[in-house]
Amino acid sequence: MSWVSKLQPDLILGGSILGLTPDIIQQYQLSGLVLDVDQTLIPVTKSRVSREIERWVEQTRAMVSLWLVSNNLSEHRISRIASSLDLPYIYGARKPSRRKLKIAVDAMNLPIDQVAMVGDRLFTDVLAGNRLGMFTILVEPIRDQAMSKSLYPMRDLEVWFSQALGVSLTTMQQNFNKPDKSK
Repeated sequence: MSWVSKLQPDLILGGSILGLTPDIIQQYQLSGLVLDVDQTLIPVTKSRVSREIERWVEQTRAMVSLWLVSNNLSEHRISRIASSLDLPYIYGARKPSRRKLKIAVDAMNLPIDQVAMVGDRLFTDVLAGNRLGMFTILVEPIRDQAMSKSLYPMRDLEVWFSQALGVSLTTMQQNFNKPDKSK
């Protein structure tokens, strides 16, 4: 697998995780989702998830298994968010390392190709998920509306660099057929 293909998400949503609908989940035959936390579910500047995210989690949990896997080193922060959503979690994951993602997938007791890694970062979430053979979904970061300037310079750099390498990041759903990552 080339570096370009390791950075290429299987699905790109043109918006936040709220755009990951039951229809999309069914279309790709997903049985589990591993969710990044900061900027995927909640702005890093906030301590509580929005009511919209709470409703999305409730609706989605009825269809698939959910786990939170975060690079954030604050167990206090991640455990509070996980507790508010009633979800199992792993903090300090060190993505793009695959080790903690594998722990979450194994706990779901699902085949790896039926579990998606959902996150807002290419060099952590997408790279880790692709390295493990998961279906990968790139979402736009959830933004703190109170902040006027972008707080995502690293993500912006990742997107620019990935596109320079040849990664396609159009803001629409891609790959309507589930890819075979065993090749």
